[in-house]
Amino acid sequence: MKLMNWSTAALLVAAASASPGAFAQDTTSTLAKIQQSGVIAIGHRETSVPFSYVDTNNQVVGFSQDLCNKVIDAVKVKTKRPDLKVRFIPVTSQNRIPLVQNGTVDLECGVTTNLAARQAQVTFADTFFVATTRLLTRKDSGIKDFPDLAGKTVVTNQGTTSERILRKMNEDRKMNMQIISAKDYGEGRLTLESGRAVAYMMDDVLLAGTRTLTAKPSDWIITGTPQSSEAYGFMMRRDDPEFRKLVDDTLEQTMKGPEIHTMYDRWFIKPVPPKNISFDFPMSDSLKQLYAQPNDKALE
Repeated sequence: MKLMNWSTAALLVAAASASPGAFAQDTTSTLAKIQQSGVIAIGHRETSVPFSYVDTNNQVVGFSQDLCNKVIDAVKVKTKRPDLKVRFIPVTSQNRIPLVQNGTVDLECGVTTNLAARQAQVTFADTFFVATTRLLTRKDSGIKDFPDLAGKTVVTNQGTTSERILRKMNEDRKMNMQIISAKDYGEGRLTLESGRAVAYMMDDVLLAGTRTLTAKPSDWIITGTPQSSEAYGFMMRRDDPEFRKLVDDTLEQTMKGPEIHTMYDRWFIKPVPPKNISFDFPMSDSLKQLYAQPNDKALE
């Protein structure tokens, strides 16, 4: 699908229209809003390879987007709008929840972790992926596990579970780490490659994606004892059971069928753009079990 983006200024205005904890919620149901406007607003990430990112053809692609496209098709049928337009809105770790809450984004299809605390702010669809938080570092860095980060500089993404874990670890263990909070994976990778940080903490599968984008992927390793399990889910506004049911029903039908394996192989086993490098990230037993019995439980 071609990218139809909003400007940064427009996003800032939309995000600013609702203050944390006091967001103006549109009482119109999401499906009614989409049917009336003829447009569905999809929140996506710009550099979260291979889940949600913009390719060289200015298209939003990835595993998350493939699943999201299934939902979009179901919305077209439900609203009887085969000509439904898709407005793609780039989101970050910082603004994704506000943009869902205030109705700017109808469905966020990125890499957001389902947390119990976040369930008070938004509704999560059924989990579509499970990752663990680890470290990306140079093979010759001497970093093997989290204790090795004591006194060193590490980068993570702002507003993420990894940032919260890393800061708590730093405080509890008195590790004297210098923590850099990047705005996204692109900035995090540049911080790591430039040598300003010795390691990058995030979800293992996303670190695998970051590694494929480095100048020499073979120079980097993913290491460290997993610090958490991350259940990824699409976000939507709270108190809209009709839309939630459509999203969940669509995802469950896809995940329980054979097509999910084709999708998974496309993004995690076979070479993926932009560098056409394979993640070589086989489907875990826990993920197979999840697809057989989908649920929307937070893992923390």
